[in-house]
Amino acid sequence: MSSFSTEVKNELSRITADDACCRIAELAALMRMGASMSIGSNMNLGINFSTENPAIARKTLTLLKESFKLKTEVVVSRARRLKKNNSYLIRVVPAPAVSELLTTLGIMRGDNLNVSSDEGLLRKTCCRHAYLRGAFLGGGSVSRPEGDYHLELVTGNEGFATTLVNLFKKFELPVGITDRKNDSVVYLKDSEAIMDFLSIVGAEEAIVEFEVARNVKDVRNQVNRLVNCETANLQKTVNAAVRQVGRIKLIEAKIGLGKLPDNLKEVALLRLEHPQANLQELVAANENKIGKSGMNHRLRKLEQIAVDLIEGEENGLKE
Repeated sequence: MSSFSTEVKNELSRITADDACCRIAELAALMRMGASMSIGSNMNLGINFSTENPAIARKTLTLLKESFKLKTEVVVSRARRLKKNNSYLIRVVPAPAVSELLTTLGIMRGDNLNVSSDEGLLRKTCCRHAYLRGAFLGGGSVSRPEGDYHLELVTGNEGFATTLVNLFKKFELPVGITDRKNDSVVYLKDSEAIMDFLSIVGAEEAIVEFEVARNVKDVRNQVNRLVNCETANLQKTVNAAVRQVGRIKLIEAKIGLGKLPDNLKEVALLRLEHPQANLQELVAANENKIGKSGMNHRLRKLEQIAVDLIEGEENGLKE
């Protein structure tokens, strides 16, 4: 079974932005997440982008070919180990035009490398959506909603992580950031925030699945809470019944139930006759029809008599 992250990425890979500015913003975030530069002859720059997801590989190749006329190659590395995915390397062959691509994507400024700042690509809301979509495709993951709620974007570029955090905040998402080895991890842990993010990047099918799973999880948790509450109440009832029977038997052994007032004797015998009954069941079994309050009051008086007998014995021993 594929992971929920893979399902989300496959859905996002099918989205094609209408505007060229959005396609450039998405490609820029993808490149920042998963690309490296190479140097060819005459110091021409090239780009290498690697992914294990074939849908993302196709999406990246499409974005490159739609917007830029560059020579590209695709190299598939076959997985040699069981359950390992193939690796797809998209290689933009070094050429003078690659510098133009990198400048358009905001990765180069003149002859210098722009490590993190992409403000020029993020002026429009639609471009911010596309940029986050590209970032998730390049280095994101989201837990299946049946478990813990967790979405994260992982990058080795600290400046790029800061850009992502600021972008999350623009959408009022409760973002967090932490370090993991040499990477920066930008994350969400709130279910509503994760659904908002999925909506922002356009994962409509994933939102439906997430919402259904979340509702099932909430109902299951509610049932578990009710069961736990019922179990706790049942345990209290059992403990009270056991304690009451024990103390009534103590009274019987010490002074005999015949020494009790008739109303207490009646309840004592009723409790001995129904040792596992709860208070309501004792009321129902009583022929004289006293209420729950009266039944509870008499049981407490019986317990107190037993306690007094025990304390009286202890005081007598001390004397």
